[in-house]
Amino acid sequence: MPTDPTHFTLVAKQLLRGKVTPFLGAGVNLAGRAAGAKWERGHNLPSGSELARYLAESYAYPESDTDLLRISQYVDARLGEGVLYEELRDLFAAEYPPTDLHRFLAEMVPILRRVGARQQVMVTTNYDDLLENALTAAREEYDLLWYEAKSGDPNFGRFLHRAPGGAVEPIEVPNEWTGLDLLARPAILKLHGAVGTSADEDSFVITEDNYIDYLARSDVLNQIPKALQEPLTTTHFVFMGYSLRDWNLRVVLNRIWGQQKLSLHSWSIQLGATELDKSLWSSRGTVEIIAEDISTYVASLKAAVDACVSAMPAT
Repeated sequence: MPTDPTHFTLVAKQLLRGKVTPFLGAGVNLAGRAAGAKWERGHNLPSGSELARYLAESYAYPESDTDLLRISQYVDARLGEGVLYEELRDLFAAEYPPTDLHRFLAEMVPILRRVGARQQVMVTTNYDDLLENALTAAREEYDLLWYEAKSGDPNFGRFLHRAPGGAVEPIEVPNEWTGLDLLARPAILKLHGAVGTSADEDSFVITEDNYIDYLARSDVLNQIPKALQEPLTTTHFVFMGYSLRDWNLRVVLNRIWGQQKLSLHSWSIQLGATELDKSLWSSRGTVEIIAEDISTYVASLKAAVDACVSAMPAT
């Protein structure tokens, strides 16, 4: 059943007020891919399950499950973190074309600037750099923040920041840090690390031990700069590429919001949602499941944004 067109108008209007935060998971890498097509290195990125199967086959994982955390832990335990990081870098640092979703988010930057709204904080648990590439292709600057997951690193457990053209800077006192200007440019917040511009910047929350460390630490929200905490607690979210059956998302939500529910109505773009999905999302607050393919959803949302902008009075 097609989504009610008023949904897209409502979300578009909130987008144009700077009141929507996109939250991207590994499933967005399927956006625009032909049905039944497999991922290809350098052509499209893998989903979480595809990455799990690839690692399992590459490293002779002895079990039949496709649990990415467990398979990554196996590779780490048998061959070491260095081998796992080399494999992940080889995969994620390859050149991939941005999807329609990534291009749409980049196209929102000049639109938000034109209407005088706050730029978006784009949150993701993905490691790839498709958002960065889409913004660079659009000639838009951005701030990049990512979590340092390497336990031996002196900045372990902190977020790192790179401003446009700047060096990597650890955020040591999040409540006092003032390195962002969301009126000028958007920010990308990578909650599970990122593939860096060089191997020493790589960071991946991907093994069982990584997730245990992530859970054991104090509230991750306290490590996120204060300038980003407000968008994370007072905006609508559009979750794309997730099911709440995914442990990675549930860990993130628990670390950021604890037992609190999302304060504003949010949406999960998810085909084939089950009653369990609906129950899990409802436990996080008012989260409506929109049964749409991500590419179809993005096309409809883009049309609604264009219509809203066209209806605005000329300045």
